[in-house]
Amino acid sequence: MTQHDERIVRRKLSDEVFDRLRDLIAGGELGPGDLMPSERDLMERFGVGRPAIREAMQALHNMGLIVVSHGERARVGELTARTMFKQIDVVARMLISTTPETLDHLKETRRFYERGLVRLAAERAGDADIGELEEILARQESHFGDQHLFIADDIAFHRRIAAISGNPMLEALSESMLHWLFEYHTEMLIWTGKEKITLHEHTAILDCIRQRDADAAEKAMIVHIDRSGELYAYPPQGKR
Repeated sequence: MTQHDERIVRRKLSDEVFDRLRDLIAGGELGPGDLMPSERDLMERFGVGRPAIREAMQALHNMGLIVVSHGERARVGELTARTMFKQIDVVARMLISTTPETLDHLKETRRFYERGLVRLAAERAGDADIGELEEILARQESHFGDQHLFIADDIAFHRRIAAISGNPMLEALSESMLHWLFEYHTEMLIWTGKEKITLHEHTAILDCIRQRDADAAEKAMIVHIDRSGELYAYPPQGKR
């Protein structure tokens, strides 16, 4: 009979501190916007040194659970859907960068996802939503030739469509997927004039939303997603 190794491994002090602080936040003892205890207070409370406290605080910051500003005490952050997706951001980027087929999977996921989002937008958009989408398109047009700003506007346009759903989870997922995808957006957008096509397609999508025509909006989105999908290539730009 094979014996299993059941030895107890001693955890790092910083891990223990992290668990204690996380429990304080999860249990409501420390709420969004509250100042975190000072390093000295935490050292006395937990009986550990400064390095363990700082390492635990850094881990909380990396997870988006606390906000650290230069020269000020850390504060508890607000837990949102965006915070949740931030936790998988590093893993998602590594997965895409190490397994080329994942990029195709992500493109397919986006196609399926955006079709539903734009239908919701056509059904639920109010005048204010339409106005914000118009402002984003006007800003995007003004950024012709500036790849970074143009793409930032592109992400903002699709994120705003997701926001019309009223579901913060959908909006946060849309934003995350777009950021992952746009790392693989090739220079073809600018140097072949595809930015004009992008604007034309965005305008067509907005027209359908404005008309509250969900079927037409979905068709316009499919045209846009299928065409723009050709602009994403592996490996990412600048890493060939």
